Amino acid sequence: MKIKKIIILAFFIALSFIGANIKIAGSIAFDSTAGFLGTLIMGPFYGAVIGAFGHLLSAAISGFPLSLPVHMIIMVDMALTMFLFGITYKFFIKSNRLLAIIISSAAGVLINGPVSVFMLVPIIGKAVLAMLPLLVLAAALNILVAYLVYKFLPGSVKQWK
Repeated sequence: MKIKKIIILAFFIALSFIGANIKIAGSIAFDSTAGFLGTLIMGPFYGAVIGAFGHLLSAAISGFPLSLPVHMIIMVDMALTMFLFGITYKFFIKSNRLLAIIISSAAGVLINGPVSVFMLVPIIGKAVLAMLPLLVLAAALNILVAYLVYKFLPGSVKQWK
């Protein structure tokens, strides 16, 4: 069973790599769709791994535009984003599916957008604030695509946790 999860994890990281090539603007891309989808299917821990490596691949493809150390910080932020997205989804899905989608989406957008940007202000400077609207939009689109794909997956795939 562990080998199956590692293979599926590698599959989602590969999907992140593909999504990293579908750019929204600059290094901002659809790389985190695979992380959000992987989190829904495999759970928060695996989603965190997918989100971290997915971001690293996306940044590498773009030549680490904010520098490798800054992208390493963002990599940790993406892991945290996926983990908290997954935890909130798992918590609220027990009582209400729509509530789980809304709250986990809000958590994902909030952490992937404003939290990550404000975390980078002391490192990069206030210029990073200009990225906030685009990051919020990108996070929302990545989450939306992940939920749409998840909705149409067969039940057996949704049981990989």
